[in-house]
Amino acid sequence: MENRTYKVVGKPYRKKDSMQLLLGKSVYTDDLVPRNHLVVKLLRSPYPNAIVKEIRTDAAKKVPDVVAIYTWEDVPQTRFAIAGQTFPEPSPYDRLIIDRHVRFAGDVVAIIAAETEKAAEKAMKLIKVTYDVLEPVLDFRTAKDNPILVHPEPDWEPPCPVGGDNKRNLVASDSTEQGGVDAVMASCDIVLDRTYHTKAFNQATMETFRTYTELDRYGRLHVISSTQIVFHCRRILSRALGIPKSRIRVEKPRIGGGFGAKQTAVCEVYPAFVTWKTGRAAQLIYTREESLIAGSPRHEMQIRVRLGADKNGKIRALDLYTLSNTGAYGEHGPTTVGLSGHKSIPLYTGSLEAFRFSYDVVYTNHQSAGAYRGYGATQGIFALETTVNELAERLGMDPTVLRDRNMVKEGMIMPAYYSEPANACALDRCMEHCRRIFHWDEKYPVRDMGNGKVRAAGVAMAMQGSCISGLDVGSAALTLSDDGTYNLVIGAADMGTGCDTILAQMVAENMDCGYDDVAVFGADTDVSPYDSGSYASSTTYITGMAVEKACNQLKAQIRAVAAGMMGCAPEEVVFEGSHVRRIGSNQTVSLKDISYKAQLFNDQPVQTTATHTSPISPPPFMVGMVEIELDKETGQLTVLDYMAVVDCGTPINPALARIQTEGGIVQGIGHTLMENVTYDDRGKPMESSLMQYKLPTRLDMGRLRVEFEHSYEPTGPFGAKSIGEIVINTPAPAIAHAIYRATGVWHRELPITAEKIVFSKPE
Repeated sequence: MENRTYKVVGKPYRKKDSMQLLLGKSVYTDDLVPRNHLVVKLLRSPYPNAIVKEIRTDAAKKVPDVVAIYTWEDVPQTRFAIAGQTFPEPSPYDRLIIDRHVRFAGDVVAIIAAETEKAAEKAMKLIKVTYDVLEPVLDFRTAKDNPILVHPEPDWEPPCPVGGDNKRNLVASDSTEQGGVDAVMASCDIVLDRTYHTKAFNQATMETFRTYTELDRYGRLHVISSTQIVFHCRRILSRALGIPKSRIRVEKPRIGGGFGAKQTAVCEVYPAFVTWKTGRAAQLIYTREESLIAGSPRHEMQIRVRLGADKNGKIRALDLYTLSNTGAYGEHGPTTVGLSGHKSIPLYTGSLEAFRFSYDVVYTNHQSAGAYRGYGATQGIFALETTVNELAERLGMDPTVLRDRNMVKEGMIMPAYYSEPANACALDRCMEHCRRIFHWDEKYPVRDMGNGKVRAAGVAMAMQGSCISGLDVGSAALTLSDDGTYNLVIGAADMGTGCDTILAQMVAENMDCGYDDVAVFGADTDVSPYDSGSYASSTTYITGMAVEKACNQLKAQIRAVAAGMMGCAPEEVVFEGSHVRRIGSNQTVSLKDISYKAQLFNDQPVQTTATHTSPISPPPFMVGMVEIELDKETGQLTVLDYMAVVDCGTPINPALARIQTEGGIVQGIGHTLMENVTYDDRGKPMESSLMQYKLPTRLDMGRLRVEFEHSYEPTGPFGAKSIGEIVINTPAPAIAHAIYRATGVWHRELPITAEKIVFSKPE
């Protein structure tokens, strides 16, 4: 483990845009766009499965200020995917801008463009649609090989072979095994076979989906959108609209929350189509209802866990099968499901003799699922960690001690994690640290508080990744400005995570300058170097290494200019932050003078672009412990204390890392106790506003405490790994464990509401 003291890295610098946000300056999409644009509204289907027989728009078109109305007859017939993923997309091409066959209650039937919102809404009410209503597939457990096909169309296309078959309602299917699971399981003293169910939780970002489009002065399509994926968005629009990528520019301003929701191009294509057809600027802003019923929520999953162990608590075999509900379209379906096993099973590499992980991803006539922080690992970790806690209770063993005996440790190869090494793993130290600070030995025993209330504690551990190994690409462009400061241009999207800030800190550390001497810009497809985007926890690890490379390249360029100024070879000078010095002498030239020289009779650039990718994805690790108070008579549960210890390698900015952890824990608490997606008999989500879709507030958090155990990842910048996603993964299993301790009931479906607690009986 490298042990270095840094000047800028590891310090809690204020976020680059913090004052702009604090002072209410114009930074978001709707703040920045002009007002003289067309308003775009979408007419949506009330049925989950239907064919549009006839659509009459004549009366609607007569409404004053209505400019255009488009239906399935007006759009290109090339199918595409809206998942923000690297080409070739693993998600199937199964969408049209508007399809005559609507596949969920909320699917788009018509696009209305008008001068005013009032006119657009009036026109929407006048459109008359006749449907041929079909029987839907609403239960994902019956979707596979169902005679009702969600996608019967002959032009359904899978760009990658992921085991999909639209004639079976399958988006993806696969199985991986090592070590002979059945034989090992048969020789185990204890075999637990449990099934879990998690719902399609919504990201519920404060800023809903929104996009502004216009034609620039060269006749190119200019898109300003609240998106995490500017480059993928450009490719998606190119295919959907049938225009070259060179005719499209996508940029993002400040994003008002993403959490993965905006890794999908949910709304961009509609205003883009309007602009391309009319030549007019256009904007589409989803209402809160639209974001909840036609967004990109977490994949609903059913996970079966078979665990085999000996009587001493050694976990010898694990067998996971995940059934994932992708909804009406397949974006992110083939990829989220893999994390449910590949980022849960490896936690027990220390003892595992055999594992099997298999899955099916199915279509249903529900709103399409997408990416959400944790990306499938959240569901799998809930299932596996709850089963491990049940094993500990069955054996009468402290669950933290059980994990000590089985967990992955530094230096191990993780077969279930694509045989990658655990180069940096402080999971064992996270467990010990958390146990000590939380006072586990005192809180683990159940305590009767009187009046029907009890206090209990639970534990869970988690892992995630730091990129998509062998795939993700990050880039950084770095320039020496003419005042001796630096400009950093990135393609990654800061969505409140603080990536602009931590990447600037990396530049400052590498270039031995002040944090305020680094200006950051991004992301814009016309200006930024290519970056896969802000997802898969990849920005710190992948783009951070690109920044480090760019700094090293720029130092070499600066030395070359300085050497010319001093009349010597570049090998004879050394870069020292504010100046370059000739070795063996006191001769120096300042950075400011070098920057001026770079603009005068000079052929040596002082700007560079560097790109990075990685064959591995080093996992961060985390341990979470929770103390609850539960009223057995009412089922009311109060989170009193949540303690988290995270190993993210070197925290580049501890303050931002702590905020990330706290936010993820709160989201996890919400998923566990209150957030819910239920459907009416027409397959439409009933939680259509934040009055129905309950989110946790500060009053629901209890006391949150976050600590870090440092490790050093040799393939990451300054030894860093990711932290963005792992932080959401421990609350569900830890709280479920605490509820069992308090009530004697294992809850295997999320959310665990007060009603379920009251009416559930011990098995």
